[in-house]
Amino acid sequence: MPPTSRLSSAASDSTPSSPQRKRKRSNNPPSSAEQPSKQRTLQNLFSGQKKAQLEASPTSPNSKRLRSLDGAAPPLSAVTPPRSLARNDMYSFGSRSSPAHDNGMVDLTASSPPSSQSRRLSGPVKRNGINSHAGAKKLVVKNLRTTTSWDSKAYLEKIWGQLDETLAVIFKDGEESFSKEDLYRGVENICRQGGASTLFSRLDSRCKTHIERNLLAPLLEKAGEDNVTVLGAVLGAWTRWRAQMVTIRTIFFFMDRSYLLPSSKPTLSELTPQLFRDCVFNHQSLKSKVVNGACDIVAVDRVQLNDMDRELFRNAVEMFHELSTYTASFEARFLGTSQQFVVEKSERMITEQDVPTYVKMANTLMEREMNRCEEFALTSSTKRELLTLLETHLIANNETDLIEYEPLASLLDSNATSDLKALYALLDRRNLGEKLRPAFEKWVIETGTSIVFSKDEDNMVIHLLSLKRRLDLTWKSAFQSNESIGHGLRESFEIFMNKTKKGDATWGTDNTKVGEMIAKYVDQLLRGGAKAIPEVLITRRSSSITAPTAPLAVAGPEDNEDEDMDEDAEINIQLDQVLDLFRFVHGKAVFEAFYKKDLARRLLMGRSASADAERSMLARLKTECGSGFTQNLEQMFKDVELAREEMQSYKQRLEERVGFEKGKDVDLSVNILSSAAWPTYPDIPVVIPPNIKRAIDGFEMHYKSKHSGRKLDWKHGLAHCQMRATFSKGSKELVVSSFQAVVLLLFNGLSENDHLTYQHIRSETGLPEAEAKRTLQSLACAKLRPLTKHPKGRDINDTDSFSINPSFEHPKHRVKINQVQLKETKEENKETHMRVAEDRNFECQAAIVRIMKSSKTLSHQELVSETIKATMSRGVLAVGDIKKNIDRLIEKDYMEREEGNMYSYVA
Repeated sequence: MPPTSRLSSAASDSTPSSPQRKRKRSNNPPSSAEQPSKQRTLQNLFSGQKKAQLEASPTSPNSKRLRSLDGAAPPLSAVTPPRSLARNDMYSFGSRSSPAHDNGMVDLTASSPPSSQSRRLSGPVKRNGINSHAGAKKLVVKNLRTTTSWDSKAYLEKIWGQLDETLAVIFKDGEESFSKEDLYRGVENICRQGGASTLFSRLDSRCKTHIERNLLAPLLEKAGEDNVTVLGAVLGAWTRWRAQMVTIRTIFFFMDRSYLLPSSKPTLSELTPQLFRDCVFNHQSLKSKVVNGACDIVAVDRVQLNDMDRELFRNAVEMFHELSTYTASFEARFLGTSQQFVVEKSERMITEQDVPTYVKMANTLMEREMNRCEEFALTSSTKRELLTLLETHLIANNETDLIEYEPLASLLDSNATSDLKALYALLDRRNLGEKLRPAFEKWVIETGTSIVFSKDEDNMVIHLLSLKRRLDLTWKSAFQSNESIGHGLRESFEIFMNKTKKGDATWGTDNTKVGEMIAKYVDQLLRGGAKAIPEVLITRRSSSITAPTAPLAVAGPEDNEDEDMDEDAEINIQLDQVLDLFRFVHGKAVFEAFYKKDLARRLLMGRSASADAERSMLARLKTECGSGFTQNLEQMFKDVELAREEMQSYKQRLEERVGFEKGKDVDLSVNILSSAAWPTYPDIPVVIPPNIKRAIDGFEMHYKSKHSGRKLDWKHGLAHCQMRATFSKGSKELVVSSFQAVVLLLFNGLSENDHLTYQHIRSETGLPEAEAKRTLQSLACAKLRPLTKHPKGRDINDTDSFSINPSFEHPKHRVKINQVQLKETKEENKETHMRVAEDRNFECQAAIVRIMKSSKTLSHQELVSETIKATMSRGVLAVGDIKKNIDRLIEKDYMEREEGNMYSYVA
C-alpha cells in the first residue's frame, strides 16, 4: 500500500435510508439533476461546512472549524493540517445496487445494510452485513488521493506582511503590540508548507538592512572621536542588536530548530554575531578603534593604578568572544601593546632600582597582569603569551643584572633571606635560579677565607659553624634546595677551608689552620660538655645566628623560655656539625695530631666531661676516615683500661705487704702508655720528694716483675695530684699539677713570715727556668693564690721571693689551682706543626715511590697530579714542595730523570 493510503469507512445510519443513498465514487461531484431533491449527500454537507469555515476564519488553515448548523454530522477535527486532504474529496460511495462485486470482494464503503429481500435470498447474515455462508472475502483498501485548494503563497505573503511590521517595531525598540504566539504559529505554518527557505532569506535581508541603516550609520558619525568613546558606542549598538535578536528568535524559533539547525545555514544564535561582525565590527572605520579602545583602557590601568573603566573593558572582552574576533583582532593587538609597555617598564626599573626593589616591582607587575587576565576572563592563550612576554623581558633579558655578584653579596651580608628567596623565585620562573651559583660561590669563598685567615683564631670554628648553619638555611629556604647551588656551597667550603698560607700561624708550614682549630674546638666540647657550647650554636637558640663578621650574639629572652635539651643530645648535635666542617678538610693529619694530643691530656688528667661523648666522637671519626685513622686513638683508650687494671693489681699486692701502712699517706695512680700510640712528650727534669719517689720505685719494681724487658719512662710533666693544705682560715684540698705540688711541699713547716727565693725554689725542685717561672706564676699571680709574691707583679723575676698567703680562702673545700702546663704553649704548637709537616713530606715521598713503581715512567705533570690525589686525605703539599721531594728521591736513587721532562722508576 502506498505511504499516503488511508483506510476509509463510513458509519451506518440508525434510521432506514433511501435506496438511492449509495452512489458511485466520482472525482467530480454529481450534478444537481442527478441528486435526490429531499436528501443532502455527505459531500454537499461537507462542502457547506468547508465554506462556512473559510468564511469564518480565512487567515489560517489551523483555525477552529464551525459546527454543522443542522447537526446531521458529527464534529470534524478542529485543525486541518495544511497538507491534509480536503473534506469534500475525502469520501466517495459506490452504487447501492451492488453490495458485492463479481469477484467476491465486499465494498466496505457502503453506508447502509442490504435490503430485506436480499437478506432473505442470501440466507442468514451477520449484523455486519457479511454473508456467513459465502466464505472468506477480500478486504479492499482504497488509496484516497486528494488535491487541496489551499494557496500557500498567498498565506506566506500575508504572514510575512505581519512579520515585517513586527520587525519594524522591534528594530525601533517600540512597544510590543503584537501577539508572539500568533506570529510563531504563522512561521510554523509557513515552514510546514515548505516556505522556510524564503522566510529565512527575507529575514536575513531585513536584518542586514536594519544593521546598515540603523546601527552602522550612527556609529560612522562617531568614528572620528577617541577610541574609548567609539568602543562604548559599538558596545551599545551590540547590546541593542543582541536584545532585538532575542525577541526575533522567539518568533522564528520553529524555523530555527526545524530548518536552520539541520541545514548548513547559520542558526539565529549564530546569525546574531555574524551579521554584526560583518557589517559593523569589521568596518574599516570602526575595527581598529574598537580594538584600540579596549587596549587604551588597559594602558590607563597600567599607568594609573586602579583607574580603569572595569565594566566597559569586561563588556568589550565579552563582545570580542561572542563575535569570535578575540583571537584574530584583539589578542594580537593587546599583546603588542603589552610588549611595548613591559619593555619600557623593565628598562626603566632595572636602571633606577636596586635588585631587591626591582624583584618586588617585577613580581607585583606580573601579579597584576595575571589578576587582570583572571578577572576579565581573558583566554588561557592570552594569559600564557602575556606571562611568557613578561618573563622574557623582566627576567631573561635582565639576567646579567640580576645575577651580578655585588647585589647578591649585599643580600648575603645582611642575611636578607626573604629578598634572596624572591630573587631566586623570580629567576627560577625561567629555570635561571642556578645561575646564581657563581656569585654565591664567590661570596662563600671570600667570606670563609676572611674567617680562616682572621686574627681571631679562637673563634674561627664558631664563626665557621655559624656561617655553615646560616648558609644551609639560606640554601633550603631561599634557594629551594637547588641541587646545583648545593654542590656549589659544598665546593666553596672545600676550597676556602683548604687554603694554606705560610705564616706565623702555622710556623711557616703548609699546614691548614682549620684542622688545628677544629681539633681544639672538639677538645673544648668534650672537656666542658654542654656548658662549653657557645650561645649562638645552641640548637634551641638557632634564631640568634648572626653574620660571621658580627659579634657573637646572646640569646634573647624568648629563647630562654624553651626547655633545656638533654646535654648528651646537645653534645652529639654539636659534634655532628663539627664533623660537617671536618669533611671539607683535606689536611686531616693536622687534625689528627692535635686531636691526639688533646685526647691524651683528657684521658691522663681525667678531664673528659662524658666517656660516652668520647666514644661517640671516635666512632664518627672511624666512620668518616676509616679504621687506619683511628687505630692509635683506639689504642689510647685501651691503654687507659689496661692501666686501670694494672693499678688494681698493684694495690691488691700492696695490701698484702706488711709495710703498706707506712706508705699509706701517698695514693699513687699510674697510667702506662704505649709510646707508638701516644704523642711524644719531652722529659722535664724535676726533683721528686722522697716519699713519692719511694712509691714510684715500688710500682716500677712491681711492673718489671710482671713484664720483663719493658722500660718505663716517667713523664712527670703530665702528672697531677691532690694534697691537703692548712691555712690560717682553714684547711683546703688543693688539686694541682705535679710541678705545683713539688713547689708547695717546699713550704711545709714554714711560717707566714718565712720567704723562699726564686733561686732557692729552682735549685730545690730542679725545674728548668721556663717551667719554674710558669709554675710559680700559676701559684702566686693567678686568680687563686696559695703563695704570695714579693714584690707583687705578674711576671716572675730572679730576685723575687715567695711566702704562704695567710689570707687564702675559698668557699669550697676542694679547690682547683690553675694548671699552666695543661695549656698549650707556643713551643708545643710549633713542635706539633713541624712534626706534621715533616710527616707530610715522608708521606709525599712514599706516595711518589708507589706511583712510580706502578707506572714505571711518568711525566712531571702526571706525577704531580697523581701525588696530589694520593695525599689529599692527609694533606696536600704545594707543587713546589712536591718537586723538592721528587728531587730528594732522585738523590736517593729511587727514580731518575729522562728526556722530555719524564721520570722513570729505578728498581
